[in-house]
Amino acid sequence: MGMRAQRAADNESLFRRVNERVEELSSGLRTLTLVCECADTGCAERLVDVPTSEYERVREHGDRFFVAPGHEQRDVESIVSESERYLVVEKRGEAGEAARENDPRDR
Repeated sequence: MGMRAQRAADNESLFRRVNERVEELSSGLRTLTLVCECADTGCAERLVDVPTSEYERVREHGDRFFVAPGHEQRDVESIVSESERYLVVEKRGEAGEAARENDPRDR
């Protein structure tokens, strides 16, 4: 994996860990406000009203992330689902392997 791709994977994993903590602290709430899990280190987008049940479904897959519309990287990700407020993307190839290796839920 190239240096740029590694930095992107590290950034996405960091944001995913932040969202895991958000979910943990929001116990019992029906929706969450998440940080965008895109590769852009300068991204400050928030994803509001993400159903907790949807969050849990996405987290069953170590290679899936929540991103703001337009933040997907079509060269290494496929859009799995979309809403008005966010997309769920799945990493492919080496990016998918790196995402699964860095999954904080460690299946």
